[in-house]
Amino acid sequence: MGSQSTLPDWASKPCIMGIDEAGRGPVLGPMVYGCLYCARSYEKTLSTLNFADSKTLKEEKREELFENLKADESIGWAVDVIDPRELSAKMLKKNKINLNEISHDSASGLVNRVLNMGVLLTEVYVDTVGDPEKYRIKLSNRFPSVKFVVAKKADSLYPVVSGASIVAKVTRDRALREWVLDETAENMTRNFGSGYPGDPETKAWLAQHQHSVFGFPTLVRFSWGTCTSYSKNMVEVLWESDQTEEDGCSGSSGKRQLKLSSFGVTTPKRKSEETESSAKSRCKFFQTRKLEQLSKF
Repeated sequence: MGSQSTLPDWASKPCIMGIDEAGRGPVLGPMVYGCLYCARSYEKTLSTLNFADSKTLKEEKREELFENLKADESIGWAVDVIDPRELSAKMLKKNKINLNEISHDSASGLVNRVLNMGVLLTEVYVDTVGDPEKYRIKLSNRFPSVKFVVAKKADSLYPVVSGASIVAKVTRDRALREWVLDETAENMTRNFGSGYPGDPETKAWLAQHQHSVFGFPTLVRFSWGTCTSYSKNMVEVLWESDQTEEDGCSGSSGKRQLKLSSFGVTTPKRKSEETESSAKSRCKFFQTRKLEQLSKF
């Protein structure tokens, strides 16, 4: 039973849920959070369905188990697929959101979604991200009516989390297999390997598919440190700011020029450099169109 199906009768009885992710480490593709839930009375049966940590199973077995749980009317499941562009945008924005926070938000979102469907969740088991106790307290504060168990290797300890692991892993694998590259450049291939930073095939694909101006295809999480080594091949971009200097430090009223010194990569120096130009007036684009900045609307 998928998350969009009609709510079954068992959902109004005390239910348990497991949450796990797939694709946290790769430099390519989405990160997927998955959950599996069922009536607490179904827990013993769940332990007989041969669910296991998805990383210990072959792809064919994961696919088989996923199809089995989808057909099981006593089980519900849902996923949150986080696009690589969203991951990089959040991690590189001015008020940065780190991967742990993104993960916590995704897991919380799944709990909220299932509760809003009307499922009577009483216990939720989560594979930890960061300190288990701090994570448990964070979830408990947000959902005080639910008991949370947060543990390392939860996907190996609790069958309901093992099932969630399979949901997340198969969803991510299928997303990668079916990924449509938005870019239309010549010589683009899909031979990107596993997507993990240490995979030679993945590294070779990154080297072959970088563009000196436009960077990487949208499949790539360009905020990953893996991309740093490729930034030396990117062109330096300078653009004029629609803002004149008013601090008077240089003794001139020249406009400012902004410089992007590294291409979308998290480095020790995270702020874009700002350098002054010797120009005396605002950018011609704004001058010719008689455009002015508005401070009040």
